[in-house]
Amino acid sequence: MTDHLRQFSEFLAVQRSPRTCQAYHEDLEQLVGFLATRGITDITAVRLPDLRAWLASMSDDHLARATIQRRTSSMRVFFAWAKRWGKIAVDPTVGLKSTTVRRLLPDIVSKTEVSAMMEAMARALAEQDSAVARRDLAIMEVLYAAGLRVAELCGMNLDSVDEDHEVVSVIGKGDKQRSVPVGRPALKAIRAWIDRRGELVGADSGSALFLGERKGARIDPRVVRRVVHRSLALVPDAPDVGPHGLRHAMATHLLDGGADLRTVQEALGHASITTTQIYTHVTSERLRAVFEQTHPRALPR
Repeated sequence: MTDHLRQFSEFLAVQRSPRTCQAYHEDLEQLVGFLATRGITDITAVRLPDLRAWLASMSDDHLARATIQRRTSSMRVFFAWAKRWGKIAVDPTVGLKSTTVRRLLPDIVSKTEVSAMMEAMARALAEQDSAVARRDLAIMEVLYAAGLRVAELCGMNLDSVDEDHEVVSVIGKGDKQRSVPVGRPALKAIRAWIDRRGELVGADSGSALFLGERKGARIDPRVVRRVVHRSLALVPDAPDVGPHGLRHAMATHLLDGGADLRTVQEALGHASITTTQIYTHVTSERLRAVFEQTHPRALPR
């Protein structure tokens, strides 16, 4: 199985992005490990009940439905490849039902809570200035201003920031580059961080914009998540969301402010407008205001 997984990874590398290939490989390593516990090490010995047992074990472990669905997709692609290239005679995923993912909206950080958080961080920075505190404020400002994925933020370089045009450039899913506007508070926070960035620079810093405090290498996504949780904890009763929660808040606040769905789609880097539609839960007050302003049959007040 290990040899087949290596061959599949080599095949996939010429068709998908490195990030996607890594996700497939990690999913399938989990599958190979599970099958080994059942005494199955030969790809031709895998049967549908074995795969169903793997999915059931993930459900028993309370893995997220989205994770189970992704792993299901990974093994479908893997066994389809194995069938196509004559590694197996029968695809064991035939007849396997997909897990339905309920697209639940995360808790929303309100505009008031975002402002309170940024103000609390600024006060703390004024009381005890440090390179790490400046970095953390810049991270929070950029995540919220641009609605970035955590991987996109971690991948930013010094030249990703265009102050003249007030935009940042990031590499999103599928290695697609996009430019996203950011406000002056975010740019101010970035400049303040860069002024002290040298204090964290190490041998592996390179051109990375955000650095970790221990080795000075490009910041790790886990560190960013800790920064987000720690920052939101400064605001009483604010939802404890991760970086994606700030991305969600940015999209929601844009729509609440009157932005159209296509604009939000472009800002978030969604390939399909259907993905962006999860953010269209604008308030009833906003809908009522738009209705009264635009519908020819709306009753005047």
